[in-house]
Amino acid sequence: MRKNIKISLAAATVTALALGATACGTASDPAKKSEAGKVDESKALVVAASPTPHGDILNYVKTELAAKAGLKLEVKEFSDYVLPNTATQSGEVDANFFQHKPYLDDFNKKQKTDIVPVANVELEPLALYSKTVKDLGDLKAGQTVAVPNDTTNEGRALHLLADNGVIVLKDGVGTDAKLSDIKDKKGLEFKELEAATLPRALADVDAAVINGNFALQADLKPAKDSLAIEKADGNPYANFLAVKKGNEKDPRVEKLAKLLQSDEVKKFIEGKYDGAVVPSFGPVK
Repeated sequence: MRKNIKISLAAATVTALALGATACGTASDPAKKSEAGKVDESKALVVAASPTPHGDILNYVKTELAAKAGLKLEVKEFSDYVLPNTATQSGEVDANFFQHKPYLDDFNKKQKTDIVPVANVELEPLALYSKTVKDLGDLKAGQTVAVPNDTTNEGRALHLLADNGVIVLKDGVGTDAKLSDIKDKKGLEFKELEAATLPRALADVDAAVINGNFALQADLKPAKDSLAIEKADGNPYANFLAVKKGNEKDPRVEKLAKLLQSDEVKKFIEGKYDGAVVPSFGPVK
C-alpha cells in the first residue's frame, strides 16, 4: 500500500466523521438495483483510489480498456487512507483500490467495517538503498540503517533485511515485527523515520529501506538501484480492488477486476514504473 500508514483509532474516527460533511460533494450515488435485486450496469462504477499508482492505473483502464468491456468507470482520488474505506462502507463509492490485506484487516477490526478484497493487482515493493554501499555484503557493524517507523512498513522492512541475511529475527515473528524482535543486529544501528522522509534521509545514513512509491518520487529505480528488494510472489502486501461485503459479484466489479489483471495493465505497470510498482495478479489470500 502506498505511503506509510500510521493511523490511530481516534484519528480515524475523526476523519470518518468528517466524511459525513464532505462525502456528498465528492462521490457519486451508488448504482441503483432493479426490483429483482440486479445491479443497473448502465451506471458508472465509482472507485476510490490514491492518486499514484492506483489512480494512474484506473485511469488507464478507463481510457483504454473499459469501453470495449462495456464498463463505465469513474475514479475518485483521495489523499488519505481512511476516506476510501469509509466511503466504500457507506456506499458513497462502489469500490476502492489503494490498500493491502494487513492494513484492511486492521481497519475492519478497529472501525467495525466489512470491506473485502476482490483481486490483487500490484505491489509497491520495499527495497534497501544506499548512496555509499555498493553491495549488500559491504554493510558493516557500526553503520546505520534507516527503516520506516509505522508498524506495517517497519515489519516489512525488518523481514526484508532478515530474508537477505542483514539481520536475524526471533523465531515466529510476524508481519508486525519491530526493532525489539531483532535477535542479532550484526552490529548495525537502526534509525526509525517517517516513510515519506526516507529518500531525503538517505544521504545521512548508510542505507535505508524505502517504499516503492516514495522511491519512484525520488527517481530511485528499485530494479537497478537497490541492494535488496521484496519479492512479488506470495507477498501479503499486494494492493487490491476491494468492495463492501456482498458486492463481490457486482458484474461491474467483476469486469473491472478482470481488466485490472489483464495483459494490457501488466504491460502498463511494467512500462511506467521502472520496478517501483510491479504486477501482482491473482486472488487475495
